[in-house]
Amino acid sequence: MPKEYRTIQEVAGPLMLVRGVEDVAFDELGEIELADGETRRCRVLEIDGSNALVQLFESSTGINLSNSKVRFLGRSMELGVSGDMLGRVFDGLGRPIDDGPEILPEERRDINGLPMNPAARSYPEEFIQTGVSAIDGLNTLVRGQKLPIFSASGLPHAQLAAQIARQARVRGKDEQFAVVFAAMGITFEESNFFVESFKETGAIDRTVLFVNLANDPAVERIATPRMALTAAEYLAFEKDMHVLVILTDITNYADALREVSAARKEVPGRRGYPGYMYTDLASLYERAGRQKGKSGSITMVPILTMPEDDKTHPIPDLTGYITEGQIILSRELYRKGITPPIDVLPSLSRLKDKGIGEGKTRADHANTMNQLFAAYARGKEAKELMTILGEAALSDIDLIYAKFADAFEKEYVSQGYQANRDIEETLAIGWKLLSILPRSELKRIDDKFLDQYYGKV
Repeated sequence: MPKEYRTIQEVAGPLMLVRGVEDVAFDELGEIELADGETRRCRVLEIDGSNALVQLFESSTGINLSNSKVRFLGRSMELGVSGDMLGRVFDGLGRPIDDGPEILPEERRDINGLPMNPAARSYPEEFIQTGVSAIDGLNTLVRGQKLPIFSASGLPHAQLAAQIARQARVRGKDEQFAVVFAAMGITFEESNFFVESFKETGAIDRTVLFVNLANDPAVERIATPRMALTAAEYLAFEKDMHVLVILTDITNYADALREVSAARKEVPGRRGYPGYMYTDLASLYERAGRQKGKSGSITMVPILTMPEDDKTHPIPDLTGYITEGQIILSRELYRKGITPPIDVLPSLSRLKDKGIGEGKTRADHANTMNQLFAAYARGKEAKELMTILGEAALSDIDLIYAKFADAFEKEYVSQGYQANRDIEETLAIGWKLLSILPRSELKRIDDKFLDQYYGKV
């Protein structure tokens, strides 16, 4: 029976100081029993001799210092995992909230996971089709990759996240594919949108949802992505499934980290975020990947809203260092009615070259991708010149490029949130647009592909 302590000294916000404790370890779970028998959960943040600083998972109201008891449970936070989790909705601490039965766990796992040995990682190189042209065609997602979406407040990242979750699949192979979706600090409306969206299309049957709402405690928000990744690791490396993990919104997670850090009176780093935020984010992102000898994989799409649309803000900045590229949403394209408003030029997938080409997508993919990037960049320049100098100042070829840039945004990037384009359709649209340009301008494409596709689609 765990020892009970009645030595609570003070409660400050989400933190509580307990004196005179023995054999208590960092990150250990505890229970606080109030005078009326109600129990609340907490975990140990810091040990200083016989003093333990604990962090509450629920609110601290009603805790009476003299007649409340604390028990330490001798284990860190765990999630009971099982194949039955698919199709279910949990709160941020892994408790079912969909009126379904409790999960009977096949095993219990520490939510902090185990770091993957770099030498045991397999290189990500298999194409994942999301059905979104701007990603599949130009910034390809590869199995085992971490590819974040950088958004901003008011932009439709929720719709894009739901679309990727519904549509993502591995081509040509009948393999088990699952989605683990973790929502942190979102509103009830957003949470409802995701659940209903997955139910409508039947995608819920292969999805595990963890939902932490904006009015839930900040401490729970810190546990939510770890719960989701623990479920993903179990499905990927024990059940041999290919798992897509979508985490939204990492900004809310980082703000919860800052809130707890401030309550602990730690020395703040950039913009008040704790100095260890880089390490903390890395401990989440680096749980994605593939392992040698295991057929499952974890691919991760973290979503974050950039405060003040600033990609040099610490959260997108650190995320960019740890992950393999980024998909950037643009306010300008959103105002033009382009859906999804993906700005392809500053977006980047560092592993795209590994996931495309003969046997993966199609032999002409790399050539057309480079040509589309180059033509769109030149078209945008031509449009800027037109704004400053007027249309008459542009050469004939610049006018064609400007026309290409408009068509590219309307037909290639903009596809709505219901369209699920396979890679052949995406490549066909690319060729159709490239046929607007004279063949002599397509210097990045091999002649054999031009003979095969130019003007034929």
